Amino acid sequence: MSLVRRAVPEDAAEVLRLRQVMIDALWSGEGGGPTQWHTESLPTLRARLAEADGDFAAFVVEWPDRPGTLAALVAGTLDYRIGKAGNPHGRVGQVFSVATDPDARRRGYARACMEELLAWLRARGAGHVLLNASPDAEPLYASLGFTRDPDPSMRLLL
Repeated sequence: MSLVRRAVPEDAAEVLRLRQVMIDALWSGEGGGPTQWHTESLPTLRARLAEADGDFAAFVVEWPDRPGTLAALVAGTLDYRIGKAGNPHGRVGQVFSVATDPDARRRGYARACMEELLAWLRARGAGHVLLNASPDAEPLYASLGFTRDPDPSMRLLL
């Protein structure tokens, strides 16, 4: 039996906590990031986790000895872009949150969650999957078949 399960609305606070673990790890050296946004984000996340057939999914592993506490999280979406060669239907997976509690690392939890998310994306017809990888996480993604692309992305804050 797999330790991985799809996240449910009752997991929302823990999902936000683990997302903050990821955010803080990305900005290490600058101290922990602000968390006041969690309160505003919580209702939206609960609603999205309730959508069983939506375009968003999160997969989690609970701490075996801490009921109600998550040890690992992977979340992503299925997006639509106009089709192209190799992906005529334009379905693209986007992984944007992969986090494991620091004392739960190296147990295969993130890999197991990623495998579930990738299966979910495949079942929905994703032609490819995008993610941003930290140097520490790149070996995991490479072992799952991800390759590094030249990154021409830009950002505009609205």
